[in-house]
Amino acid sequence: MSAMDKREKEVFETAIEIASPGERAAYIEGACADNADLAERIQALLQAYERAGFLPGCPEGGESLFSESPVSEAPGTVIGRYKLLEKIGEGGMAVVYMAEQTEPIRRKVALKIIKLGMDTRQVIARFEAERQALALMDHPSIAKIFDAGSTETGRPYFVMELVQGVSITEYCDKNSLCTKDRLHLFLQVCQAVQHAHTKGIIHRDIKPSNVMVTSHSGEPLPKVIDFGIAKATNQKLTEKTLFTRYAHLIGTPAYMSPEQ
Repeated sequence: MSAMDKREKEVFETAIEIASPGERAAYIEGACADNADLAERIQALLQAYERAGFLPGCPEGGESLFSESPVSEAPGTVIGRYKLLEKIGEGGMAVVYMAEQTEPIRRKVALKIIKLGMDTRQVIARFEAERQALALMDHPSIAKIFDAGSTETGRPYFVMELVQGVSITEYCDKNSLCTKDRLHLFLQVCQAVQHAHTKGIIHRDIKPSNVMVTSHSGEPLPKVIDFGIAKATNQKLTEKTLFTRYAHLIGTPAYMSPEQ
């Protein structure tokens, strides 16, 4: 197998494990970097795979026919001042851990880091753009960023407040919220999105799973998370070049605005 065939196989096998269409498109965009031919071949493979009825993911109880994702850091791993406790989220390009900050204060935080083997130039550029976008935010309904850095091997990470809650739809259904209370939560989400817009940041992937509801002083508080495919309208979020290829959907189709 040639190096190109091996790379095509690696990208394809990783892509089919990503359930979110938006994250899958962003991953392919980053993994293929400047290689438009490779991106087109991957898209063709995915379309054929989807027509066969396999996407998204494998049936419940079924085992993947493909190799697993690169091994993640184990709980107990120390990155900078942070000790990883457990994995709480995973996307196509990065993993989120609950971690404990050890100094100068002790507290639990969320640490997001690029997956092992995924640190391509384009993926790093998107990751840096996400953490810079979060650094611009100052709103109670947007997760705050506390710190950022790189591991000894050069993989970037950032640390943000730990949002412990459930998706907004799950919260509303579990608590049997009336229309008025649902609209009150929705209004807070709108205010958070508007705040991002005033900072020149468009989220591009607002959906229930990216709006978590936590508790603050006994009251429900929605938190907009995951600015991984956000776009800046009036400034550069990173010095690296970000590519959005023609015909690539950036976002989740069921929740995308018409202009997307």
